[in-house]
Amino acid sequence: MQGCGRVLRAAGRLGSVAASPGAARGASCWPGERPGGRGAALPAGPDLRHFLRAPPGPPPPGPELGAAAGPGTVYLETYGCQMNVNDTEIAWAILQKNGYTRTKEVDEADVILLVTCSVREKAEQAIWNRLQHLKALKARRQQDRLPLRIGILGCMAERLKEEILHREKLVDIVAGPDAYRDLPRLLAVAESGQQAANVLLSLDETYADILPVQTSAGGTTAFVSIMRGCDNMCSYCIVPFTRGRERSRPIASILQEVKMLSDQGVKEVTLLGQNVNSFRDTSEVQFQSAAAPVLSRGFSTVYKAKPGGLRFAHLLDQVSRIDPEMRIRFTSPHPKDFPDEVLQLIQERHNICKQLHLPAQSGSTRVLEAMRRGYTREAYLELVHHVRDSIPGVSLSSDFIAGFCGETEEDHQQTVSLLREVCYNVGFLFAYSMRQKTRAYHRLQDDVPADVKQRRLQELIAVFREEAARANEAMVGQSQLVLVEGPSKRSASELCGRNDGNIKVIFPDAEIKDAAGCEALVRAQPGDYVLVKVTSASSQTLKGVPLCRTTLACSTA
Repeated sequence: MQGCGRVLRAAGRLGSVAASPGAARGASCWPGERPGGRGAALPAGPDLRHFLRAPPGPPPPGPELGAAAGPGTVYLETYGCQMNVNDTEIAWAILQKNGYTRTKEVDEADVILLVTCSVREKAEQAIWNRLQHLKALKARRQQDRLPLRIGILGCMAERLKEEILHREKLVDIVAGPDAYRDLPRLLAVAESGQQAANVLLSLDETYADILPVQTSAGGTTAFVSIMRGCDNMCSYCIVPFTRGRERSRPIASILQEVKMLSDQGVKEVTLLGQNVNSFRDTSEVQFQSAAAPVLSRGFSTVYKAKPGGLRFAHLLDQVSRIDPEMRIRFTSPHPKDFPDEVLQLIQERHNICKQLHLPAQSGSTRVLEAMRRGYTREAYLELVHHVRDSIPGVSLSSDFIAGFCGETEEDHQQTVSLLREVCYNVGFLFAYSMRQKTRAYHRLQDDVPADVKQRRLQELIAVFREEAARANEAMVGQSQLVLVEGPSKRSASELCGRNDGNIKVIFPDAEIKDAAGCEALVRAQPGDYVLVKVTSASSQTLKGVPLCRTTLACSTA
């Protein structure tokens, strides 16, 4: 196994796991040479004619006019977090530039690429199940078509590269999150019948020069990756091992992308990163001596604070100035990186959403220490109170893990009480899934039984929904500004959008007034801002009646 590992690491550099067919057979012979060693005739050497330029002649034969051009048709399938959606757009931008076309029908594809997630075991199992289905599709492939090539991209490719390549030979190419530029070459190698892999992690790859091809429905919202990787090394998290060290895009390239999206009519941009608010652009020399920022009170990190660079507050300020009619959000932040400059900017700018994601993970200080989160329950609650004082009416969301290593019933009850005390509007809750390579895998014991994890998870979900319903019911009777995304999934006679707090709002698709003074009634379209009076609420959705179409700046005034 050790030798096999070395071969695959080399393959990551070279791209091809299999040796060339010629190398396997031995070296080919020169013309006139007899294969077989001693006594073989030497080939004739070059004469003067070899060094004279040949007269121009007809071009070599090529494909007939009208013949199919390009390397093939690609089908992309995305699993996991929003960073993977953004990675899909980056991969497609690279493939499109290299002549590939795209299809939404898997049966039409010559190349099927799965952009994968490794955060939980369930996500990986979904990929293995999907590969079995694709294996059958590959076996039914007609002989007169291009050979079907299947690839695994992203975090699962990075974590399980050896197993993916060898398990039942289901996959032709494997590309880690930092290897998307290499996709055209990997696919070319795979077309010759060899497996190909590149899973090298980079210390500087941010794809800053690649403008992703946006795939968001309707073009109303878009996601812009501003950094990659993570340095926090929380003991449960696989991300630093699948996406590498933290590095940030130059601000200039981010502003260029946001400006392009604004020109295309996009009305909401979400800035993406694993630790988005620790952004640090070191591309401009004059800012490389800047002091390291101070962490939130009561917070610490496992790494030394990094001085130099332009920080998240500067980026947020610049992005929010591009288009006053474009909403700005960001995810996913770490609670340690919320200096007052960021909170003040959110409060002051009408187009930065008054909504923050504050991932807690647990309400128990003892469990938080085992998770290496860098804060206590008390420090986290102090930050929550400071955020609410700084940004009146702010909407809060959070992440929680049920059943982490060593979690007792008392620890679980402390998480329950934190949910009740903070009263989040949106929550993301999961049972713990141990991942290889993490500190928890090497240092801790996954000792909470699966049935106990599930019971605790269901209790957390029930408490969250109860508190979220209470928080949302407080909006009944209020007017909420909603960015229309499109028709409701449940009824073609209703529209769906989100308010400033990122809560889904449903309302009738009816004729309404326009706040600009137009006398004619209008129907709201995707990308419009509509003022909606809330009439009912649940833990996840608001319902209401539309009052008028308006603008972001006008509604704020």
